[in-house]
Amino acid sequence: MQFTKWHGLGNDFVIVNGMKEHIADYHQQALNICDRNFGIGADGLVVLLPSDIADFRMRIFNSDGSEADMCGNATRCVARYLFENKITDKKIITLETLAGIITPELIFENGNLVTVKVDMGEPRLKPVQIPVTISELEQVVHIPLNVDGETYNITCVSMGNPHCVIFVDDINKVNLSSIGPKIETHPAFPKKTNVEFLQVIDRQTIRMRVWERGAGITKACGTGASAALVAAVLNGHANRQATIILDGGNLFLEWADNNHIYKSGPAVEVFRGEYLL
Repeated sequence: MQFTKWHGLGNDFVIVNGMKEHIADYHQQALNICDRNFGIGADGLVVLLPSDIADFRMRIFNSDGSEADMCGNATRCVARYLFENKITDKKIITLETLAGIITPELIFENGNLVTVKVDMGEPRLKPVQIPVTISELEQVVHIPLNVDGETYNITCVSMGNPHCVIFVDDINKVNLSSIGPKIETHPAFPKKTNVEFLQVIDRQTIRMRVWERGAGITKACGTGASAALVAAVLNGHANRQATIILDGGNLFLEWADNNHIYKSGPAVEVFRGEYLL
């Protein structure tokens, strides 16, 4: 099976053209391929397929075999992959995902690709949309959540997938590998959740670390960065444009007047090869 390995700020993916390659069991192959010792190694497997409602369909499988609704970093990588491999000549591409149609745009300056901008859609804030069950309020903003005797004030956002955002004074003191999975699987989140810890540097700059649902600690998360900006605005910590500093690098986010989140950042191909099934 031919594959190519990409990353967006260190959040890495194996991309397979499912229009040419056949995978019998996506879930099992994601487990095998993403294994960093016995496979290629990645945070997720991305399979590209035909679509009746968009230019292409994108299916994303986490390293634990579960299927993700959407992934912002994978979207940037897919857009550049499709364009550079001449599968499409469009610079604005529509991708069908479980979270709806996502639209990445390739941005060029003087003929050179400088960034990939993704319309992440509108944030969903009602508890039933996320879903989260700890509050009957219209929005879950700065609501206490008890985890193993500790109380965390959480803000919840869906970007087509659930996010639980927590603000801290010092992000370096967060034991992400310990608390991340406990919040991910907390009963308050019927479909589990991604977990973002945020330290506000100033109104235009936020430091973020993420525990991704189904993948664990990752270097970056595009939907998580989008949720982080929304949460920061709702809590009065940030303006509607900000740079999110992740373990793998920086993303620029804007919560525009049309209520859509726009995210810009890099997408890099690392290598390509043949995977022996």
